Amino acid sequence: MLQGMVSDAQTGSNVELLSTEAIRPFKVHVPKTDLDDLKHRILEARLPDKETVSDQSQGVQLATMQKLIRYWATDYDWRKAEAKLNALPQFVTKIDGLDIYFIHVRSKEKNALPVIITHGWPGSIFEELKLIGPLTDPVAYGGKPEDAFDVVIPAMPGYGFSSCTPRSNV
Repeated sequence: MLQGMVSDAQTGSNVELLSTEAIRPFKVHVPKTDLDDLKHRILEARLPDKETVSDQSQGVQLATMQKLIRYWATDYDWRKAEAKLNALPQFVTKIDGLDIYFIHVRSKEKNALPVIITHGWPGSIFEELKLIGPLTDPVAYGGKPEDAFDVVIPAMPGYGFSSCTPRSNV
């Protein structure tokens, strides 16, 4: 069971945490069988016939889709992406009954301010990783220590390693 004291930033009071689910460490590992299955499904995708126009007015062109399939099936290195994530402090916590995955990188600067950076639809946390260095260690990027942030990057519900919201019956 996790126990500890958390300081309330607004009132200065302390709140005691007693929870087995407060914040749990997380590491990414996708089984090879899942990656093999995904590669197989990508390669077996049924594609439409070639478009009848030379522009994108009928949607994404067949040649573009074929290049994407080739990239995801043969060139993309998930293990490299997994290692990039696992080099960072990752966690999961329950919010409103959902497991929410997040990265939390603290600055070495004493008075760093917390900042939450979220991705949009249809994005992912990978888009935000390039911001971690400049925000947590501004001095290394030509900034001042007082420009530092403690960075939290959550994955939206249903994205990455965050759980999905329940489907409504509407």
